[in-house]
Amino acid sequence: MSAPDRYPVPAGRHRVEAEVKHSRFVTTVTRAGSVDEAVAFVREVSDEFPDATHHCWAYVVGPPGDTARVGMSDAGEPHGTAGRPMLSALLHGGLGDVVAVVTRYYGGSKLGTGGLVRAYGGGVQAALASCPRGEHVELATVSVTVAYAAVSAVQQLFPVCEAEVRSEQYGEDVHYVVSVPVSRVEQLRAAVLDATRGKGTVAASTEDAS
Repeated sequence: MSAPDRYPVPAGRHRVEAEVKHSRFVTTVTRAGSVDEAVAFVREVSDEFPDATHHCWAYVVGPPGDTARVGMSDAGEPHGTAGRPMLSALLHGGLGDVVAVVTRYYGGSKLGTGGLVRAYGGGVQAALASCPRGEHVELATVSVTVAYAAVSAVQQLFPVCEAEVRSEQYGEDVHYVVSVPVSRVEQLRAAVLDATRGKGTVAASTEDAS
C-alpha cells in the first residue's frame, strides 16, 4: 500500500507541562520531516533545559501510525517506561512527521514503573490533543500546454484542482507550470483534456512539499 500524499502534521512547536508527585514533566512536540530533523530537535530541547534530570524522546517520520521511520529513548529512565509509551502515543495520536521530547525534573518521589509510563505517555497525549495542526501535502509539478482559445477555461480549472500557477509563458501556445497535490493530478489532466477537446497536454513530476 502506498503512503498517503497528504496527512495532518504539527503546525509548529507546542508545549505542555504537568506535575506528578513533585516531578515536573515538560512535553515539547514539533514537526519533523526527516530523522535528522527529529534528532536535531531532541538536541535543541536538551540544550534548552540543561539542568533537567531526563530528556526522553520519540519520533514518527511519515504518515500517522507509520512505523517505517521511528525512534525512541528512555534517556536513563528504567527500560520501557518512557520512550516506548511516548512512541505508542505518537503512533496513535493522529499526526505524522512528529517528534516529542519529555523533559523531567525529578521531584524527590519515585513514581514506579506504572507511574512513569503514565506520566511520559500521558504528556505526549496531552500535547498532541492540544497541538495546532497543519498538513503535509506531496505535490506534483505539472506542465500544462493549451491553445489560446482554451486559456480562460483552463485558468478556471486550476483552483478547482488546488493547482497553484508557478509560471506561465506565451508563445505559439500557452504554457503553464503549476504545483498540484498528487491526488489531484489525474483530475487536472482529465479536466484539461476535456476543456481542450483532447488537444491540451499535461505532464507531471513528483516533489515533496507542504
